Amino acid sequence: MNNFTFHHKVLANENRLKAIVGTGRALFIDRDGTLIINRDYLDDPDGVELLPGTIEGLLRFQQSGYALIMISNQSGIGRGYFDLAAAQDVNARLQSLLKEGGAPLDALAFCPHAPSEMCPCRKPKSLMIDELAQLLSVNHATSLMIGDSHVDTGAGRAAGIQTIFLGSEDNCPEDADSTVSSLPEAADILELL
Repeated sequence: MNNFTFHHKVLANENRLKAIVGTGRALFIDRDGTLIINRDYLDDPDGVELLPGTIEGLLRFQQSGYALIMISNQSGIGRGYFDLAAAQDVNARLQSLLKEGGAPLDALAFCPHAPSEMCPCRKPKSLMIDELAQLLSVNHATSLMIGDSHVDTGAGRAAGIQTIFLGSEDNCPEDADSTVSSLPEAADILELL
């Protein structure tokens, strides 16, 4: 069996990490089509554009004690479309924009493998969620996964956490617990939990 790894980085400062561990809650969130406009195989940091409501929604989750953890499939690396450095540059640009708005990510992870590699970290498998949850002492029962694809809701379901689909009801995967049209609308769900 191949030895697969995904790439992750904990970005939070020590005080924020202590707060995260204290609550045990995390928002696992997809990148393309959820935080930023989906541009197929994005390899240029200048192409990073936040979706409307991204900062507002993340701030509301952050203020409710959720760790903000991005998990993303980046198969463009495994397909040879761009390299690891390009993916890291795009993520650095995203983090810079989120910091400017006061809602930086606490951690991020991405799977660099092509679908044909059958790795254990590619969503809809739950390895990225499970390992980051263990690293940050996150409780699956009080956490959420939000994304714009069935692979996102599938990963959340596989990890045993509530799932929120960002998109229209017409495209909603069957395994999604909720459907919303924006991150602020997803934050409204917190009042119902």
